[in-house]
Amino acid sequence: MGTVPVPELWACRAVVFDTDGVITDSARVHAAAWAEAFAPVPGLDPPFDAEEDYRRYVDGRSRLDGAASFLAARGLHLPPGGPADAPGTGTVQAVAARKERAFLRLLAERGVEAWPGTVRLLLALHGARVRCAAVSASRHARDLLARAGVRSLLQTVVDGNDVARLGLPGKPDPALFLEAARRLGVEAGNAAVVEDARAGVEAGRRGGFALVVGVDRSGGGPSGGAGSGRSTADSPAAEALHAHGADLVVTDLGRLVADTGEGP
Repeated sequence: MGTVPVPELWACRAVVFDTDGVITDSARVHAAAWAEAFAPVPGLDPPFDAEEDYRRYVDGRSRLDGAASFLAARGLHLPPGGPADAPGTGTVQAVAARKERAFLRLLAERGVEAWPGTVRLLLALHGARVRCAAVSASRHARDLLARAGVRSLLQTVVDGNDVARLGLPGKPDPALFLEAARRLGVEAGNAAVVEDARAGVEAGRRGGFALVVGVDRSGGGPSGGAGSGRSTADSPAAEALHAHGADLVVTDLGRLVADTGEGP
């Protein structure tokens, strides 16, 4: 297979990365936490699938949006509830709180790593003086990036705390990406988005970004089976990313450095 045609990436003045699943491997922890949160919900059938349902309904969305989206897909319409709801299954807020509690416990047990290929790309972009940002609907993004040792490679982070403070709508609305580009001082038409979620690549396309790179992590974790980095246009996950707006899809962002010859 030939190299991935990505000269547009290096022509961009800025790159905005999603956090979970793109920079860090924390998507696996989120998926496990969602499975735990949904498992006891009465009438849930079939149960939550930590791969397909995660990508389709909750990946890239806020906790509340993700919970409501998946429950509605299973024909369950729980009352929204309120922020004070304790973890449980009676309201959308309660399910979201249950997921948050599970995520924090699993994160402490499993830890988080940065994807090596993403680190290579971040270092290369840093060396090329391309400004970089990270976005996430999670309030834990800054902590995750610091734990993974990559916070210093990012000029700014837009996370769930900013979403709440600024009233930003969630993906597939492009508001998070546009806020990150604004903070970097770059127009969307001169920036790229890198995403692993269907809602995220759709947001990048809606936002008018010059390039939307999809990341297919269906092959495994940082030391898992996605090491070739080649385009995965024939995989179902990659096809879905293309269908939602990705210009190209790779399994390893480090391939973008190797194929262009850029980087340190």
